[in-house]
Amino acid sequence: MKKQFFMIFLSSLLFFGLVYGVLANTLFKDVSSSEPDIGLETENPSVEEPEQEEINSVFFLLMGVDANDVTKSKGTRTDTMMLTEIDFDTGKIKLLSIPRDTRTTVEGRQDKINAAHAYGGSEASVAAVKSLLGVELEYFVKVDYQIVQDVVNAIGGVTIDVPFTMTYSDPTAKPPLKINIPKGDQQTLDGKNAHDFLRWRHNNAMTVGYPDGDVGRTKAQQYFMKEFVKQTIKPKNLLQLPKMVDTYFKNVETNIPLKLMVKGALSANKIDVDSMETATVPGAGQYIGGVSYYIYNGSETDELVKEMFPDYLAK
Repeated sequence: MKKQFFMIFLSSLLFFGLVYGVLANTLFKDVSSSEPDIGLETENPSVEEPEQEEINSVFFLLMGVDANDVTKSKGTRTDTMMLTEIDFDTGKIKLLSIPRDTRTTVEGRQDKINAAHAYGGSEASVAAVKSLLGVELEYFVKVDYQIVQDVVNAIGGVTIDVPFTMTYSDPTAKPPLKINIPKGDQQTLDGKNAHDFLRWRHNNAMTVGYPDGDVGRTKAQQYFMKEFVKQTIKPKNLLQLPKMVDTYFKNVETNIPLKLMVKGALSANKIDVDSMETATVPGAGQYIGGVSYYIYNGSETDELVKEMFPDYLAK
């Protein structure tokens, strides 16, 4: 089984913003009266935001890479891709999942969309998504799966329902993979089990698996995300996040401007998890030349994108 993991949403964008939002409020008492200049220099600097009209939302590609370390992810494929919008005024979050096997144009040829990162990194992935969905897209957030474990452990675990017993073993994986999560409602998963829940696709004997394959796994990821966000934004958990600055620098890469991140953090109290809108690019699996692809439905995809992201359609 290839590594399957989910890059937790708030552990990237909102986690980043919350960490520095907390620091900004601590260090600069007048943060709400002007845009803060955090003054932190890192190996992963944010892009300078040009002077422009006030921005009330952020639109970006959320990616998880099949690597132990996001800084060493060159040549790897993305395992998860989600087009994401956060509205700072309303707290509304929209997520459109793009199945990893989606067949599209990558670097001038037909391939799976998750290969774009292997060919040209984050920029190639952004370009492939822009071409596929017909949107104006500039920003990305990329994480490796280590941050899933770190953040879940930091907040004391995530409580979810596990629909069926999940077992899988692969001693050749790096690191070796051994999944053993029993079926049950309201289980609190630690970092390892949360990571394993998100990587799991089927048991070794194929006796149990998601009925609709990777689309089913995507739905499980979206469900986990909602529960994770709901539990992370509890006051007691937010207090743990500033301790994880080092984890952020090791496991997250983004080009979203820092000031935009902080603005999102200061709007965190508006987030309404129950109204989070999630969808998946419509389509179906198909074998072509012996290779399994996800063939998206062009007309249905166009309508869905217009409905979800009308402000970001390509001109």
